[in-house]
Amino acid sequence: MRVGLLGLGRIGVFHAATLAGLADELVVSDVDRSRAEEVAARLSATVGDPFDADAVVIATPTSTHAEALERACELGVPAFCEKPAAPTVEETLRVAETVERTGAVVHIGFQRRFDAGYLAARDALRSGELGVLHRVHLITADPAPPPAGYIPSSGGIFRDCHIHDFDILRWVSGREVDTVYAAGANRGEEYFAEAGDVDTSAAILTMDDGTLATLQGSRYNGAGYDVRMELAGTRGAWAAGLGGRTPLRSAEGFTPDGAPWPDFQARFAEAYVAEMTAFLEAARGERESPCTVRDALAALYVAEAADLSRRTDRPVRVVEVTK
Repeated sequence: MRVGLLGLGRIGVFHAATLAGLADELVVSDVDRSRAEEVAARLSATVGDPFDADAVVIATPTSTHAEALERACELGVPAFCEKPAAPTVEETLRVAETVERTGAVVHIGFQRRFDAGYLAARDALRSGELGVLHRVHLITADPAPPPAGYIPSSGGIFRDCHIHDFDILRWVSGREVDTVYAAGANRGEEYFAEAGDVDTSAAILTMDDGTLATLQGSRYNGAGYDVRMELAGTRGAWAAGLGGRTPLRSAEGFTPDGAPWPDFQARFAEAYVAEMTAFLEAARGERESPCTVRDALAALYVAEAADLSRRTDRPVRVVEVTK
């Protein structure tokens, strides 16, 4: 396959290295042509139009996602796009309608769906091994905050960071979120508060069957990158993301036996490869899209409800923000 890659920022370069081992031919593009030429030379790729390909991977800033996805749809080029599909609900709805009108293949990047731990937990729940699910706990904690310039356009911690938790909660449980009660605090740099955002987060989510999920997050988890999901049912309890490199020490003496995960790329390296492989299979018509724009929209609705709840200090039903 000839695969195009648009955008060579941090995640774009990461995807380029993955695609160099999966595609027959890789075409890269970036607003910084010298950067594109450097990456192309290093990976034996070429610089050119990424939409002139059998499939395109979009790794540009969030504000450009909707336009790039719509272009791919109109050209009939299968597209992978990093989350979110678009920065707002209205734009995401427009993209979804374009996908459905054109019949295009679009895969939105939620890599946790392809992580072995989350897959095993989902299978354990679906097989009945866990019994009836009663409780879920989700953690996303970054070792250090993003640059100050990124925060004002990030959409806030619930849209930018916890949207992954909202997606994986839906995917693993097979249920929808009904109500969110969220809170946040600022314990670090002032630029979070100045942008109307928080650096520490917590929430209680009630699922449509009554299952309770709790959520916590931080931009300042100095111990290392920590992403986990715990599921407790009537027959058993499972944790995804708890292992030798989890940056967590027990007061009773358990100590991880490996260096903490430094960032999301290291933690989910294998999942990213599996995700890109699945996209190329969908682009070839060998499977359905594993994560659609409608899936991304559902996670975005939960993020919208969480943000509204934090700002108004009240429980918010997801239906309140659904359009």
